[in-house]
This record gives sequence, C-alpha cells and structure tokens, in this order.
Amino acid sequence: MPEITFEHIQSWLKIAVEVGLLALLLYFAMQYVRGTRAVTILAGITMLGLTLYGLARLLDLGVIHWLVTNLWTVLGLIALVVFQPEVRGALSEIGRRPSLLGARRDEAVSAALINTLLDATYFLADRRIGALIAVEQSIGLRSYAVTGTPVGAMVSSKLLSTIFFPNTPLHDGGVILCRDQLVAAGCIFPLSQNPDLGKTLGTRHRAGVGLSEETDAVVIIVSEEAGAVSLARGGRLTRGVSRERLKRHLTNYLVKRRRGRRGGLLGALDAAPPEAEAAASTAGEG
Repeated sequence: MPEITFEHIQSWLKIAVEVGLLALLLYFAMQYVRGTRAVTILAGITMLGLTLYGLARLLDLGVIHWLVTNLWTVLGLIALVVFQPEVRGALSEIGRRPSLLGARRDEAVSAALINTLLDATYFLADRRIGALIAVEQSIGLRSYAVTGTPVGAMVSSKLLSTIFFPNTPLHDGGVILCRDQLVAAGCIFPLSQNPDLGKTLGTRHRAGVGLSEETDAVVIIVSEEAGAVSLARGGRLTRGVSRERLKRHLTNYLVKRRRGRRGGLLGALDAAPPEAEAAASTAGEG
C-alpha cells in the first residue's frame, strides 16, 4: 500500500477546492440565466460544438477538428457580446452590497409598491381598462423609458389608473416603475416573436412578454377585452391571475428574491418559486 504523505493530502484538498468552486460558480450561473433566452442559446451552441467535435474525431476531419478546438476562445468573446444584458446584471449584483438598514428600507418600499400595484391593477381590471406595467429589476430599462414620456413621480394607484384611463394622452404603451418611482409612461416595449404564444394574443400581451424576454423586469398586463390580469416574467406568461396569486408572485419577485440574492445560497433556494407557480399559459386573448 503506497504511503500517504502530506503532499498527497494537500494535492487532494486542492483538487477538491477547485472542483467545489467551479461547481458553485456553475450553479450560480445557471440559477441566474434560468428561464432566460441565454439557456436555449447556450444549449444550442454546446450541442452544435459537441456534435461537430464528435464527427471530426469519428471521421478524422482534421480541418473541422482544428476549427472546433480553436473556436472556443473566440466563442467566449462572442458570448460576452450576445449575453451582455445577463453579464451586466450579474456584475451589478456582485457589486451590490446593501447594509441591513438599506435592505429593510428596500423591503418596506417593495411591500408598499405591491399593495399599490394590486389596487391599481384590479381597479383597472374591474373596469376592463387595458394596462401594461413594468417593474424594473436588476437590468435597467432606460433604453425603453426614453421611448415614452418622462414622469418622475411617486407611484400611486390613482396615478396609474389615471394614466391608463381611455383617451388620455399616455394611455397607449407601457409604464416603467423603478422602486417607488413612476419613471416614464407611454413607453414602447419589444414584441415577443415566440411561436409558442397563442396567435390570438394581443399586442399588449406580446409587448409584456417581449420585455420580460429581453430583461428581468416583472410585467403586469390587464386585458381590456376580458378584464383578465396576466403576469410576464422571464419570457413566461401566466394568464388569469387572481389578486391573491398576483400578490404571491410580486412578493416572491420583489421581496424574497432580492433578499435571496443578498442571503447567498440558502436564501436563493428559499426564494425559488414552486414549479406550478412558474407555469406559462399560452392560450390567447388580446
């Protein structure tokens, strides 16, 4: 039996630490991009690369093997460009270290905002007044805010209801909220091109889903035809949301997940929503 020396133990510990750190880094990266377009793009690139590499080795295709082997460095640079919003959001989260007092203040603001959103949303839904409300998260919405009219006012249910009231100057388009501020109204959001969405889905719903595909914003949509409330997040659309369910979703996204990002792995696991709550509804209505 070979003698186990201190150098052997040190080498094994070093390997264990490296594997653990890489696994933790990969876990947090997957948690961050889960539910975004980055997942499908990464899966496609990985499958294509592995397929080409396997064929090159199997059929002894020297040129293809050389290209695949040497393209990974270039693909790393391309990934930084393609996934720029995700990278920017991740780096901003790493640099964000609020104090305990600031965290409590954020939670109080979020709780008040949730009540305001609930009151405004169901006031509009009861009267079948269409609405499109985006709440900014980690990824900034400035590029979309500039397409509308600056407001810069403290958000309230009355202000939101007034903006979306029919025939008012700003009722078309969406509003953007940041913390407790209504930043802009009448904003233009990108329309989703997802073929899985119902063909009868209206422009307002497609705009809400489109913004949630491009950013991590939480988007509330009220249908003026049926008075139904929908929620878009991460490219997923949940239809026919009741007041209590919307409150659970908003609490999860605006309070628990922010607390989870501050609280590390355990907080992130605690803040993760049940699969049933994250299910998307694709039946159409405008």
